[in-house]
Parts: sequence; structure tokens; C-alpha cells
Amino acid sequence: MKTAKLTDSEYLVKAGKIIRARQMTKIEKLFEISLPGGESLDHEPGQFVMVSIPGVGEAPLSISSSPTKRGSFEIVVRNVGKVTNALHKFDTGDTVGIRGPFGKGFPVQILEGNDLLFVAGGLGIVPLRSLINFVIDNRRDFGKVNILLGCKTPQDMLFGEEVDSWSKRLDVNFDITVDRCEDPDYNGNIGLITKLIPGVTLDPERTFAAVIGPPIMYKFVIIELLKKNIPERQILVSLERHMKCGIGKCGHCQIQNYYCCKDGPVFTYDQIKDKKEAL
Repeated sequence: MKTAKLTDSEYLVKAGKIIRARQMTKIEKLFEISLPGGESLDHEPGQFVMVSIPGVGEAPLSISSSPTKRGSFEIVVRNVGKVTNALHKFDTGDTVGIRGPFGKGFPVQILEGNDLLFVAGGLGIVPLRSLINFVIDNRRDFGKVNILLGCKTPQDMLFGEEVDSWSKRLDVNFDITVDRCEDPDYNGNIGLITKLIPGVTLDPERTFAAVIGPPIMYKFVIIELLKKNIPERQILVSLERHMKCGIGKCGHCQIQNYYCCKDGPVFTYDQIKDKKEAL
């Protein structure tokens, strides 16, 4: 996997203009942002940016749009702290500071020609959406594609219309589950996302699994993937840590000898399986 090389531009804050803002849920808001002069972010799926507000602070946020989307990029902000609370008050036409992209993303060149299994739980759909849409936009370059999604309730699923379009594609195997549902008209799966994995038919030697979700999910999803005989080096996970600088200088996101912001956030399972702090 490629590590983003740092240049002077990674230390400089660019003015990002919000060209679209949409409230997705009570605590999640989507922003589409353009850079000066229509410059493209040129990110890899799985990378992140540092978003700043003068006088408030800076926060790392996953890039949710595919690199195939040129001229702008998208992030989803969950209102959980000082910076994200302030961001939720921003709207179309406002400006935020952008540094990045940072970190290791998913190794798309290695993934080409192989089968893919996407497993997203909860907010994990936000960064994984970047890779899913990249694969769909370059569908001929990849083998069999399975997408498994999980969330708390049907109402908590983000990107509803987009998810619905994935489910209707003939070149994608799709399944979804919710933890609970009180809607009597709901007739889909209820239960943990791990229940969906045994039903997936795959060739383990040529399958790469991309997994993003809450920390508690990883352990149990990985157990199911290993039961499918997917090699440890072909299980890709994206880890979340408290990143402050984005360039491996502050040490807040250190996992033994790894810096999550620089060596990750995407790791192979064999890289982190023996590091107790990782999962």
C-alpha cells in the first residue's frame, strides 16, 4: 500500500468552499467541498482530510466520495465534539480549512482483477462508500463484488437512495441487516452483520475483504472471514484513532510502532493482529 508523501502543501491550509450541505440524520451532515480553482483532491479511497475552523480547532474526517468524482469531494460530519458541532452550523457558501489528503488508503491497484467483499457497519459506510463507488465506476477492472451493510435501525442507514441503487445492480451481490426494527412492514434481515457472512459464496484465494465499522465489530467479522479461509493479508481494515496532526508528528494515534494517520488508517489484518491496542 502507498503512503502519502508529505510536501509543503500538506502543512498548508487550503480554503475549501462548501458547495452543498445536507442534513442526513439528527447528528450526521454531509458536505460537498470544492478547493480553490476547481483543484481536485486526488485522494485514494480510505484516506482522510484535516478540516479546520479558525478559532475553534481542527478534526480528521474521512473522505466519503470516490476519486472518480472530480472538482469536489464529500465528507460526512457526525456531531460529537467542539469542531464537529461548529461544522454542523455551516452551510452552502461557507468556507472551511482543508489539509490533506493524508494516510494510506485502500490499495486499489492490488485489488484490481480480484473479487471484493465489502463489510460496513454503522458509520463505516461513510469511508467505505469511497471505495465502493470507485469500484462501481471502474466495474470492469474488478471481479465478483459482495456488499454487506449493517446499521442499528432502517432509519439509521445513510445514503439510502445510493444504497438502494447498489442493491439493484446485477453485477453486485448485496445484503443488509439492522440490529432492531419496530416497523411491522419491514421484511429485511434483523441481527448482527456477522450473520450475513456465512451466506456469501466466494473464492478465498482471490477475495479481498474491506471492513469498516465500530471497534467491537472487527473482532467478530474477522473471525467469520477467517472461517471463509480468506488470507489474513487480504483482510483490510480501517482503524479510527484520535488524530491531531495527520502527519505522524504528535503521537496521539500511535499503535505500538504504527502511526494510524501515516501508516494507516487502512491496514491488513496480518499487520495488526498481534497489536492489542489495534482492535
